Amino acid sequence: MGGTLIRAVDNVTLTIVDGEFVALLGASGSGKSSLLNLLAGLDSPTSGTVVSGGKDLARLSRAQLAVYRRSTVGMIFQSFNLIPRMTVLENVELPLRFAEVDRARRLDLTNRALSRVGLSGRLHHRPVELSGGEQQRVAIARALVTEPKILLADEPTGNLDSRTGKEVMDLIRDLNRSSQMTVVLVTHEHAIAETYVARMISLADGKVISDIANTKAAASRGDA
Repeated sequence: MGGTLIRAVDNVTLTIVDGEFVALLGASGSGKSSLLNLLAGLDSPTSGTVVSGGKDLARLSRAQLAVYRRSTVGMIFQSFNLIPRMTVLENVELPLRFAEVDRARRLDLTNRALSRVGLSGRLHHRPVELSGGEQQRVAIARALVTEPKILLADEPTGNLDSRTGKEVMDLIRDLNRSSQMTVVLVTHEHAIAETYVARMISLADGKVISDIANTKAAASRGDA
């Protein structure tokens, strides 16, 4: 900004292991969404490395990063990002069409993903015909349809009331437990992190200021 260099993510060093449920916590502008975008391969670091599955994302080509995002990562956003003119089925199927998956297999994977989030009966509805919680469930199904190893969730309850937000977080926790899918959750709500995640990483000014195990959530899931 002007003559001042602002580091969105500043000398962050951390390791997230397979199957972990981790929260990135911090105020607006702390760097948590920037860090999530680096993990997703949406942004490239100006220095350092981002290693996922043994691959340094900073060294991958645009085409290789696209394959990584299609096959390894699923993303959930606060604003749902559904396409209004498409049905639930079409929205969830879209990543498979981009990946050029066979049509018959696309239908099977799409139905399976929607079944996992409890929306098998809403296949032909459009987003405007769904509640906020249902729209977020569609977004989760879309993130799951490619059967990713990593689920990245950026404030997934930000546009939901507390009851619906709890339902969505319960669903994400169940996915982590049942499939050992690695989940990285961005949130500014400590209460959500304390209830659901096994590890809380707090950021401020682009730096990690704390990285602690959440014994309360670990005990509830049988890890402690």
